[in-house]
Amino acid sequence: MYLSELKLWNFRKYGSSESFNIDKPNLIVPFNKGLNVLIGENDSGKTAIIDAIKLVLKTHAYEWIKVEESDFYKESEKLRIELEFKDLKPNEAKNFIEWLGWEGEGENAKPILRLIYQVEIRQDRIIATDVKAGMDETGYPLNAEAREYLKTTYLKALRDADNDLTAKKNSRLSQILQEHEFFKKKTKKDEHPFEIEFKVLNNKIENWFKNDGNEKLKKVIDDFLMSFTDKNKLSNISLGKPEIKNILEKISLGVLDQRNLGLGTMNRLYMAAELLHLKKDNWNGLRLCMIEELEAHLHPQAQMKIIEALQNETEVQFILSTHSPNLASKVKLHNLILCNNDSAFPLGEEPNDENKKSKSDKYTKLSKDDYMFLERFLDVTKANLFFAKGVILVEGWSEEILLPVIAEKIGYDLTEKEVSIVNVGSTAYLRFAKIFLRQQSEEILNIPVAIITDLDNRPETKDDSFCEVKKVKKESTLKELEKEFKDTKVLMSYTSNWTLEWCLYKSNALSNLFKESVSDVHSGTGEFKDGKFIETKFISKLRKNKGHSPIDKVEVASILAKKIEEDVLITKELIEKDEYLKYLINAIKHACNDN
Repeated sequence: MYLSELKLWNFRKYGSSESFNIDKPNLIVPFNKGLNVLIGENDSGKTAIIDAIKLVLKTHAYEWIKVEESDFYKESEKLRIELEFKDLKPNEAKNFIEWLGWEGEGENAKPILRLIYQVEIRQDRIIATDVKAGMDETGYPLNAEAREYLKTTYLKALRDADNDLTAKKNSRLSQILQEHEFFKKKTKKDEHPFEIEFKVLNNKIENWFKNDGNEKLKKVIDDFLMSFTDKNKLSNISLGKPEIKNILEKISLGVLDQRNLGLGTMNRLYMAAELLHLKKDNWNGLRLCMIEELEAHLHPQAQMKIIEALQNETEVQFILSTHSPNLASKVKLHNLILCNNDSAFPLGEEPNDENKKSKSDKYTKLSKDDYMFLERFLDVTKANLFFAKGVILVEGWSEEILLPVIAEKIGYDLTEKEVSIVNVGSTAYLRFAKIFLRQQSEEILNIPVAIITDLDNRPETKDDSFCEVKKVKKESTLKELEKEFKDTKVLMSYTSNWTLEWCLYKSNALSNLFKESVSDVHSGTGEFKDGKFIETKFISKLRKNKGHSPIDKVEVASILAKKIEEDVLITKELIEKDEYLKYLINAIKHACNDN
């Protein structure tokens, strides 16, 4: 069995000022059987999703979890959480017979379990209710035995692994071990092998302190004890009660032949211990693990190794949250859920569900080819787009280098605005943009995305008669894309000119600095003697004509960026009036949500 769907009404940020409507949940999150990774900027609602699941299912750690007033959306007085479970095997379904529903008909009918948790505020008091289950609006209370089969394993964000794995009273490690079948006794009279051995060791220790010569140590304690209390009280030195709980509290967990482990290793050891809950052989309940900020205390390579192991796990369902582009780049798009605009958007393909009446409008417009491409080329740098408040997609390094400087000159700090420039390295920007497009225009990701491109319209010469045809064809394609992006947050910002370098050359504001930069870089080649800019040679280099080495665009952009930064005469007014830079300015303003 696995958690297939979460629905929320008026829970934390997921709510509405309208009247409570059971037919209109404020959030619906579909989950995969295996790995699910919640991504998005800070305060996008990732923790709220995990906490809602925890409130209903509770955890193996026996945490005290209850609804607080802050869990209610704004002034609302009623919240509701629904969890739906599918793919119940017969040995799992038998634990919930009274509460099961059925999906499909005849031989195709499959059991599903729906949990309901509704809490209200009455007369300024939170009225807690039992978790219920059933297919109607209210359901029936789940008994304690059934709830035991639904507990989840949860690892909080700021994990104190060292403390939890150290021997002490009520240690987390002792709780984990005590829940395992190896330490369960059929009756209270049964003795675990540890208890038998422990009694023997305890007797040896007690007798040692009573032997000749050793009794002096105990006698000192006894003398003081009797003087402090009365003559009938004697001390007893032992390892404690020979009970399995007490024995397990004396166990710690480490790595063989290693001492003084760092936070990263301890964190991985702690995760491995917690997963013991979910790998029990005879367990007929839910196998769900939730981890907040998996990347805590882990270097990038360790993050990659762990997420790959979890992605290959077939028996356990994982729901993780992360702020790490490293993890996001390693996880398949199918497993990512983007939290944004008080909603949650799965980035995978919509699963084929014959029992589902209608298609969801929250899924992307990505095709199968798009998924194959992105999973190959969505690296750590590009994965930044999942955590940004705005995104600019560019085709090359020059744009990536120059845009932050130009933005600064017109009053936009892209870092402060949390805008990511994503260099797709080609004209594959549409594949990346589709991540932010939904099946239906009503569901809009509130992340402004600007695509910067050009028509590759080279100056006319005898040998370039095909350029006009090429320009018309590309312009037609871009116009079609503009129609597709209508009523979305994706902007196609392009110049009708040749390339970025040509626009910089023709620019009123930056032309002189650009020429200087080209001359500085290529003065040693003999083509620009004494640092003097020659237009014909520049065009030949830009065309990559025979006998001319191509322009070192990255080096030129780097030098130009420094010149723009240092030149006080390059003002906001000068740049914003420049027609050749307009497409760059429009993209910057759009990504900064200022248009």
